[in-house]
Amino acid sequence: MDKETIKLIRKSYNLNQRNFAKMVNCSFSLIALVEVGKRRVTENLENKIREAFQLNEQKINEMNSLFYQ
Repeated sequence: MDKETIKLIRKSYNLNQRNFAKMVNCSFSLIALVEVGKRRVTENLENKIREAFQLNEQKINEMNSLFYQ
């Protein structure tokens, strides 16, 4: 998962960075830094996002293909 995918997931659920961070159970600053490329997406963060939004690889790929048509 990369920063663009995280931003896509957040926007597809119509969440700002602060609310997204609350749902994922991490800090707002982490999400902000990841989205601008100053922090990398760790395995832990990716797992938290997948769990919070019940996302599997297929759902993520579908979201990407709809957005990047």
